[in-house]
Amino acid sequence: MSLLWTSQEMTAVMEGRPIGTLPEGITGISIDSRSIGAGEAFFAIKGDRVDGHDYASIAVANGAALIVVSEGKLPALGRLTVPMIVVEDVLVALGKLAVAARARSHARIVAVTGSVGKTTTKEMLRQVLAPSGKVHAAVASFNNHWGVPLTLARMPVDADYGVFEIGMNHAGEITPLVKMVKPHVAAITTIAAAHLGHFKDLEEIAAAKAEIFDGVVEGGVAVLNRDIKQFEFLAQRAQEAGVTRICSFGQHAKADFRLADFEGDGEGSTIWAVLDGETREIKIGAPGRHIAENAVAALGTCDLVGADLDRAIEALVGLKAVKGRGERHRLGIGEGHLTLIDESYNANPASMRAAIALLASTTPELTGRRIAVLGDMLEMGEFSAQLHEELTGPLLAAGIEHVWLAGAEMAVLRDALPDSVEVAYFEQTSELSDYAIRSVRPGDVVMVKSSLGIGFGKIIAALLDNYPAFSDTDHQL
Repeated sequence: MSLLWTSQEMTAVMEGRPIGTLPEGITGISIDSRSIGAGEAFFAIKGDRVDGHDYASIAVANGAALIVVSEGKLPALGRLTVPMIVVEDVLVALGKLAVAARARSHARIVAVTGSVGKTTTKEMLRQVLAPSGKVHAAVASFNNHWGVPLTLARMPVDADYGVFEIGMNHAGEITPLVKMVKPHVAAITTIAAAHLGHFKDLEEIAAAKAEIFDGVVEGGVAVLNRDIKQFEFLAQRAQEAGVTRICSFGQHAKADFRLADFEGDGEGSTIWAVLDGETREIKIGAPGRHIAENAVAALGTCDLVGADLDRAIEALVGLKAVKGRGERHRLGIGEGHLTLIDESYNANPASMRAAIALLASTTPELTGRRIAVLGDMLEMGEFSAQLHEELTGPLLAAGIEHVWLAGAEMAVLRDALPDSVEVAYFEQTSELSDYAIRSVRPGDVVMVKSSLGIGFGKIIAALLDNYPAFSDTDHQL
């Protein structure tokens, strides 16, 4: 396997002090002692909850070729005989390596942010760029102060494309990250009431997202959602940051990459998009209008970085929803099956509406029901009660008659829903999980959606544990 970094390069870039006989180099970088691979370097980052130095011995046992540790923690690691690079601060050292990775790269770089759809769009770009070259993109949602530099430092020198997701909870968090990434294209999926508890209004959120323009390279492009109210504001911010070319996507008549029409069901969709002045019919393997909108943004971005647009369009046929963001499971129950839609990764008003629409587009089997299993949207601040109550509208408009709820904030929605909706409410996620296991029936379509901190992933896990994956061949006579 080719080396990601030589030990000499790492030591010099990070201004580190070698201890022991370092290997020629490393094949990868990890901050997780449990999943580290043989030949990789373990960076002992100190996080908010755990300190990587406490797990250095596990990393060594699992095959770490060398470990990167801080000077202050060295005395506590005296018994370890593994080669080390000692630095003042491990996270700062990782950042230096990230900057060096960007400097040596000839890849076309894309950075994506937005209140909703960052990870989905990043995964789309990974898939649609792949036919045109070697793509490097973040695993999971590595979009914060350690995830972005880790992803950059992992970028192979021969990558043709790099795709980076950049997130934020507060103003000022995107700027230092995007200045590391230095994208050729910076895309904002949308602006919505995510993390509203940390901001006064949507304009403040838009201003924080607009920090992504601060790192765009000279001659780079901003890709913006033309359908949102903040489009003109974002375009102005991009220009103020020195971005001279602004492209847009959406249904708007003036969008550069336009979603002209959409047909969808619970399995996927067909869209007609105007790209480079030509209307194209495009099949998308994952369902949902929000997925289609992000697909148009991804295809437009492909075009901007010089990728093969025809092959990118073909790649969308095989698109699958991301775990926690619309992933589907068919589970055997009784003589039939149920459909489980996993939207458990995160939630805000915009993504809630999209998930409810996705549920509405999926047809139950026989006498099955459409069931919305909803948990609290966190970080809504003083707007929380109002935003939870306002979910009544999308649920009723979609004709959802069964709503199962958990969490303190969801009590507001429980009280707001009319008697025509069958509501089950529990304070604790565990109670709702037990109820779901007992109450699902053959033919049901069950959509599970909440903020990550509410732990609705446990409901998904419980249903997967209690009901086997369904196969048509297993049920043939």
